[in-house]
Parts: sequence; C-alpha cells; structure tokens
Amino acid sequence: MGEQISIPTTGTQCIGAYVARAPGKPQGGVVVIQEIFGVTAHIRSVADRLAAAGFTAIAPCFFDHLETGVELPYDQAGTERGRALVQELGMDRAVADVAAAAEAIASAGRIGTVGFCWGGTVAFLAATRLGLPSVSYYGARNVAYLDEQPKAPVMFHFGEKDPSIPPEAIARHRAKLPQMPIYTYPAGHAFNRDADPHVYDRASAELAWQRTLAFFEEHLAGAAVKP
Repeated sequence: MGEQISIPTTGTQCIGAYVARAPGKPQGGVVVIQEIFGVTAHIRSVADRLAAAGFTAIAPCFFDHLETGVELPYDQAGTERGRALVQELGMDRAVADVAAAAEAIASAGRIGTVGFCWGGTVAFLAATRLGLPSVSYYGARNVAYLDEQPKAPVMFHFGEKDPSIPPEAIARHRAKLPQMPIYTYPAGHAFNRDADPHVYDRASAELAWQRTLAFFEEHLAGAAVKP
C-alpha cells in the first residue's frame, strides 16, 4: 500500500520514510514512530492500517542518520543494537525528524503522532515540544520528561504486566497529567506488536487501536472541521 520516500531533516541530511496514503481526501496525517527495531514490517503495517482508516501516515527512518535500512530482529541481539542506536541518535534529533516528517505530509491536514516503546516517548515529546496530538504506547522513557507540559492532547496506553513500566510509573503519569487519558491493559510490553507472538495480545491491541483511531478522529479529523 505504501511507498518509500526521502525527506529532508535538520542540516543537509535526508532520511528515508515509509508513506501510506489515505484513499480519497485524508482526514489528517499521522507520524508513526518506531520501536527500537527500526521501520519494520510491523511499523509499516501500522501506517497501512492508519491509511485504510483515512489518515495519511508516514514512518520516518530515524536510524538513517546512523545506518541505512535498519530492521532489527526481535531478539536479544536486536534489542541491544536498537538500544545503542537510540542512545546514539538522541531524543532531540528524533523530535526534529518528527517535525520534518509532519511537514512532508502537511497537505493531509492536521497532523498527529503515534509511537511505540522508544517511539512512545518520542510521541509524548512531539506533544510537549511540537504541539502535535499524540498517542504514546508503552513509553518506558516517559517518566524522565513528565515535567514537560503537553501543548496538545496525549493518550497513553500501558500494559499492566510490563516490567519496564511498573505501576508507580503509571501513577506518576496520572499525577502529572490528570487531564490526559491513560489506559492500562492486562498485557505486557509491546502488546500491539502483532508480528511477534511472544508479546502480542490481541484483545488489548484491538481495544487500544479503537481508542487510538477515536482520538485521531476527534483531534485531527474533528479539529479540521471546526470553525
């Protein structure tokens, strides 16, 4: 469904991005922010599903700054390599790439973000620093940034069995951001990753997806028609 494009970023470097375009007139646009494993088939499928729901979606290849074509396996070696890459990349450059990706699909209308794991925290920062309505899935790094106030609505999804995000971390989200919807599910980390049967939880993923689409319909599509 999608296509690969190049987008300019800060400085002179371009990075790749996967774009899935909504059929007909889009309801808005969504930047899909990867896990630590790169723009994998799973992340591309998220973009495709958003496009099928009426939103033009773009998944920027953040790691192209460091190494092109990164798609890591969901194993210990892939996890270690992914953690090293996001550490080298840094959050500031990732947020700047989100801004560049949003600009690349600006013709779709109002732009939001959805991010997973590491990308869940980048999505949160897209709300605090760029003012983009954002959905954050199991962002274990969020806690370090909870003193940043969002400039746009944020929705959070967490797994109740996620060892990387203990109950006290979720409680801190509720205390710092009482105005934002925060949902928990009887699942572990990465419960939306349907490409990985070890972590995927169908019931939790489907409910979270319904809520995510409703969020975008309200804050992207709905915002576009308000006077």
